[in-house]
Formats: sequence, structure tokens, C-alpha cells
Amino acid sequence: MTHTVFRHRLRVRYHETDQQGIVYHARYLEYMDDAMTEYFRHLGWSYQRLLHEGCDPSLVRTTINFLRPASFEDELAVAVRPVRIGNRSFTLGFEVSNAQGSELLLSGETVYVNFDAASRKSRPLPERVRERMAQDLLATPTPQKPALDQPPPIPD
Repeated sequence: MTHTVFRHRLRVRYHETDQQGIVYHARYLEYMDDAMTEYFRHLGWSYQRLLHEGCDPSLVRTTINFLRPASFEDELAVAVRPVRIGNRSFTLGFEVSNAQGSELLLSGETVYVNFDAASRKSRPLPERVRERMAQDLLATPTPQKPALDQPPPIPD
């Protein structure tokens, strides 16, 4: 079975920009969170159904490489792909680009742990969720990451 990389599309709204007219940096975390939710919907689980299945992904770490700014009214695509799947946690990779995919604006990874609200501890990922994500893990290529020892390019 061949899978394509899931992409969530959005348009930058005015209230998401700062005084310079570019997307405020913290908004990218919201874009990534929305894309994670839509990724699971794409896999067949609404967020409520995912919770019912025994999967409550809670963010424990995020790394972001800002490459270029986005502005009000820009159309963006947030690509989501699994990078690692453990017993109780998983990592999703994100790339935010212009809607055409020709200009990478941001790359990042987020580690989620499967959280049990009742015990307030981590718990194993449901096998069905693990298996379905694993299909995408095997099917998607790992994108090129910018070198961390070099600063990102400064936009013109």
C-alpha cells in the first residue's frame, strides 16, 4: 500500500500576524497542532474517536527551524509524517510551506506521549493506531533537514 504525505492547508488570518505583518512565531505551534489533529482524521480517527480508542497524544517536546516568514492571506500547507513510533510515544515531523510546496518556511518535529488522564501517566499506544501510523512511517521519505550548525537564511 502506497501512502502520500498528508498535507493540511490553511490561510493565514490577520490576527495570527504581528506588528511586522508576519505570522507570530507561536502560531506555528497551533498550525502544527491543527495538522496533527487532521492527520489522525485522515487516518480515520476524529479526535473524540481517537480518545475513545485509548489514544490521547500530549506534547512533550517540539523543535522548530524557522526558515522564512509567512504573511497575512498567505496560503500554507503543513505536511505531517510519522518519524518514530515507540510503545508509549511517537514523533511527527512537520514542514510548513507555501501552498504550492515550492518554498519551505519551517520544519519541525514534535514528540507526543500517549497520556492517561485518569492516572495522569503515560500508557501504551493502541495497537491499531501504532499499526496505521507505521504504514506511513515506512512509506514516506525523510525530508532534508537544514544543518543545525548553520543559521537559517535571512529573507530578503
